[in-house]
Amino acid sequence: MGKFTRRAFMVGGAAVGGTLALGVGFLSTIDTSGYDAVIADDGSFALNAWVTIKKDGTIQFAVPRLEMGQGVFTSLPMLLAEELEVDLSADNVSVVHPQENLPVYANFAMMLRKHPEQFSGAGDWLGKKMFGLMGLAGTGGSTSIVDAYTPLRKAGAIAREMLISAAAKQWGIAKSDCFAENGQVVSRLSGDKLSYGELAEAVSKETPDENVRLKPKKDFKLVGKPQKRVDIPSKVNGTAKFGVDVVTDDMLFGTVMQSPVFGGVVKSINDTEALKLKGVKKVVNLGDAVGVIADSYYKAKKALDYLDVEFDDSAVTKLNSDDVSRMLKEAIETGEEHEFVHEGDVEAASNGQETIEAYYEVPYLAHATMEPINATACVDGDKVEIWSGNQMPANMESVPKDVVNAKTVTPHIMYAGGGFGRRVEKDAETYAVKMAAAMPGIPVKVIYSREEDMQHDVYRPAAAARLKAVLGSDGYPDVLDTKVGLQPIMPSFSKRNLPFEIAGLSEASNMEGLQHSKYEVPNRRLKNSIIETNVPVGFWRSVSHTHNAFFLEGFVDELAHKAGHDPFEYRQHLLKGHKRLSALLAELKKQADWAKPVPKGKGRGIAVHESFLSYVGEVFDISLSDDGEVTVDKVTCVVDCGSVVNPDTVKAQMESGIIFGLSAALFGEITLDGGAVEQTNFTDYEMVKMRHAPEISVTIMENDELPGGVGEPGTPPVYPALANAIFAAGGKRIRSMPITKYGYSSI
Repeated sequence: MGKFTRRAFMVGGAAVGGTLALGVGFLSTIDTSGYDAVIADDGSFALNAWVTIKKDGTIQFAVPRLEMGQGVFTSLPMLLAEELEVDLSADNVSVVHPQENLPVYANFAMMLRKHPEQFSGAGDWLGKKMFGLMGLAGTGGSTSIVDAYTPLRKAGAIAREMLISAAAKQWGIAKSDCFAENGQVVSRLSGDKLSYGELAEAVSKETPDENVRLKPKKDFKLVGKPQKRVDIPSKVNGTAKFGVDVVTDDMLFGTVMQSPVFGGVVKSINDTEALKLKGVKKVVNLGDAVGVIADSYYKAKKALDYLDVEFDDSAVTKLNSDDVSRMLKEAIETGEEHEFVHEGDVEAASNGQETIEAYYEVPYLAHATMEPINATACVDGDKVEIWSGNQMPANMESVPKDVVNAKTVTPHIMYAGGGFGRRVEKDAETYAVKMAAAMPGIPVKVIYSREEDMQHDVYRPAAAARLKAVLGSDGYPDVLDTKVGLQPIMPSFSKRNLPFEIAGLSEASNMEGLQHSKYEVPNRRLKNSIIETNVPVGFWRSVSHTHNAFFLEGFVDELAHKAGHDPFEYRQHLLKGHKRLSALLAELKKQADWAKPVPKGKGRGIAVHESFLSYVGEVFDISLSDDGEVTVDKVTCVVDCGSVVNPDTVKAQMESGIIFGLSAALFGEITLDGGAVEQTNFTDYEMVKMRHAPEISVTIMENDELPGGVGEPGTPPVYPALANAIFAAGGKRIRSMPITKYGYSSI
């Protein structure tokens, strides 16, 4: 398997080895704008890839991002509805996930790592064509709004102008004598009105004009204003369909038992007793797991207890958690290095000066999504139908083709009950197709038990960092020297999900939140070394930002205290050259009432971090009892995510990210014993409960910058802000998580 850096792949490496032979001519036929109009078989008219209008007046918005609780089924249609001049809450307006994976639905912002407004030149043109060709309509990296902000507004505006043109021709007047309003075109001359439904047939003759003028921000009616989530009513009344809710005629149920040790394979199966159980249909050898198919999930799960399975893990190194910690430390001390940043002269500036040094470490973490991991498949000859809430819809097409050589695949994208990066994987879909192939023509729904999911997740990597600093006479750092040791995500992810392996040592995502830190330090060096284990690691909410923010913000706090400076003012000084972060800190200081004295037994900690093109600052107010009980009383959050689409979504995502991070900070740790995960369920992998949940205040900064992400940026400041608050309350300096490692507990 060849190795590539992701940067090389994204910039042009994908075009090497035959792809360039496709030629510019072919690539130019790949539609990455989506503005062409199409008449559907049912007589409805798709004005473009996102807007469909039927003669009965029904308006349907296609949202090619997975709705997994983050609100994209509201925020993305808001962009379309704003320019199209329709009421998103109207009875004739609906939102669906398109089942066809068109090239235009690729998440170009996620793949090219920039705003679409910044795309330019041959490299970006090639990237868009290639990623469109690959059908990478992914949901992740907090990029949904970033990717859609201008393209979807433009799609709505183009559709609006086509409708106005059709109405003007029907009335025999100029386009300038017409305007769109509330799902209809109005004549300025007569006051006559034509609904969009009445214009559906006529508009099919119109040609889209991409040189359309978008609304100025001052004229927005929807965007920037709170909107009710369109998916909430069905989730409240129970009609929403998640992957786990799929029901078909004659459906069977399956579940799996995977090798307890990562990398183990099935050696032998004795299924005699399991097959005697009523309702059990079949036991399937899946290679690295055993699957049971029955007429109910309960029976399939019960049958696992009657199986006699032997796994062969003789070729696997059986790690304990202490082994991983040792490997991380050795990597930092003596491992092969890659240098990401070297500014100034670190060695010269450190020579003969007092060096402040700290070592930080974080453990593996699970996703623990609310909805159990699941997928449903039906294999009928060379035809496969598949249902799943997957963050990469391309998986739902590629898996059946890879596993059973399917010629025709019909995917159904379902709601997902939480993703956090877990549902970008294709393991559930693979097991579902394999098990369905054992029952031809019959749909099989595979559901992981909570224990199976907890012990066979793709985990947030364990990581550690050694940070060194030299302070100048004013107490601010002249030198910041950081080395991170970690198990990188991209090699592990690519082995499982891609036809090639991505190198890990020089992968830029390892240093998210560190490489482009805005702190002004004249002499700065940043390196990493990596470890390799058989523990599968993957994308976790805010990915490497989670631990890198902890490393940096915890250490900056240490430097502030060492220098005798207020931790807030210390950051303000180091960020004085950055306009947006300076403004954010000023607002956070006011909202958190930072100058107010803190009573004995209380503590206040701050952290600020840039991630996913957004900036977030958080202040934690905590209580610390004499016996080590920590209560998080309040979290004050200020976010600058540029132009805001739905403020309610921004606020909800900040709150959600804080609670998600707080679960990890208070309790989260996946530990290994003999190569197997020890945690099994929420009994020993706890979540924040109502009694732990603090008051959360969220303030959104107002500006006209391009939008940043909001799904993940609320999480990274949590670790350091909590740790810094505990220290401020008179507690210990926290350099590893969860806080239970230091003897602290939460009531």
